[in-house]
Amino acid sequence: MTKTEANVIELSKSVRRHVVKMCHDGKSSHVGSCLSVTDIVACVYSVMNIEPSNPYWSERDFFILSKGHAGAVVYSVLAELGYFPSERLKEHYQNGSTMSGHVSHVNNPGVEFSTGSLGHGLSVSAGIAHSTKTDGLENKVYCVLSDGEMGEGSNWEALLFAAHHNLDNLTALVDRNNLQSIKGTEETLALEPLARKIGAFGWKVLTVDGHNHEEILTALNTKVLCPKMILCKTTKGKGVSFMEGSVKWHYASPDAKELATALDELI
Repeated sequence: MTKTEANVIELSKSVRRHVVKMCHDGKSSHVGSCLSVTDIVACVYSVMNIEPSNPYWSERDFFILSKGHAGAVVYSVLAELGYFPSERLKEHYQNGSTMSGHVSHVNNPGVEFSTGSLGHGLSVSAGIAHSTKTDGLENKVYCVLSDGEMGEGSNWEALLFAAHHNLDNLTALVDRNNLQSIKGTEETLALEPLARKIGAFGWKVLTVDGHNHEEILTALNTKVLCPKMILCKTTKGKGVSFMEGSVKWHYASPDAKELATALDELI
């Protein structure tokens, strides 16, 4: 195991514990979605060129959470990396707080763009990637999307745009947990064969286990000459047995007993 992999494992554990506490304290939704994407976000931040003490450093890489409802994960990662004190996580979903459930850039250093309305993040990411490449800069752009979000037409426009402009500085990752809102993605609007569809748009597509840090890191570090999409096979609610694979936890928040059980499992 490399030092990076070991660090990502510890970061993922800490983030999962933060997330269940935050969703309990704020009585907020999307704990299942957060646990699904935790390993992906932790891995992305481990390869990014960033300076937490200087969030708006001109040479930084950019991270956009298109599935903005998993904002608790991003806040937790940023706190763990030192963008702001972990104590601030107690503000999540509280009245008057700018640490809203859907991730917000307001008063939250390190958050580049407020998201929540699905289907916007990839377009914004492609725009940033195009701008930096046009200016001859080396900044990389990473975007994390939900699989249900891939039903939005704006994503497919962004896929076309990125391939047309050969945005090899753009990497997108799809949290492929096969669930959305109240039922499965294939029941709602079938996506498969997703990899073939995205590949046909001119992207390099890699498929990984979205909870295997080694696989995710290898895919992130794979150099390609076009935009790259990493399809991450995940389990909604990963890490907490009674949440795993259950659509209930798209909206439910853990009560005190459920929180205690979850924290016991997340040691």
